Amino acid sequence: MTEREEEILDAAITVFLRYGVQRSSMSDIAKEANVARQTLYNAFAGKNEVLRATIRLFYERSHKLIAAELPDAHTLEAKLKVFFAHTVYAPYIRLHESPNAADFIQGCNQVAKEEIQAQDERLRMIIESILRPYRKALSAKGTSAKQVSDFVQRSSSAIKHEANNKRHLHTLMNTLITMVSNTIGADATETISA
Repeated sequence: MTEREEEILDAAITVFLRYGVQRSSMSDIAKEANVARQTLYNAFAGKNEVLRATIRLFYERSHKLIAAELPDAHTLEAKLKVFFAHTVYAPYIRLHESPNAADFIQGCNQVAKEEIQAQDERLRMIIESILRPYRKALSAKGTSAKQVSDFVQRSSSAIKHEANNKRHLHTLMNTLITMVSNTIGADATETISA
């Protein structure tokens, strides 16, 4: 992706959050990006492609931040908090600061849902890698890092969309971290040794 395409997608995110996906037009995006409509259409065939690319860009940025911060997190709790900071808290705050959050969510069509599903699988794999040092403990409990990562990914995604406010979000996420820790049978503050 070129720098110009990223700028266009950043503008698209602003427009989608401002007006909602359904009410946003390619003209709105071009205007916000300060490019000609033809430039926009040269980069992206239509609004569905812009939407798919904005979702992909958001996840890519989250992955980079997680990858950069995980090496400095030395406990299970710290690693999960890094992960959730970029996949739950940041999106929740950004979305709920938007006056048209509901329109944005409702505007996510099948194309967007498919992209989100593909990206969520990548996030699940990151959680699985965080849990990998505990695979023996998980196996002793009759589960696996893959199964727990699937549960954690789906749960955190649901929490992100269903939390009533930031306080409720924090309470639910802390409960999820405690549940994972209890499932493993390790203190969440215990240093991980690979």
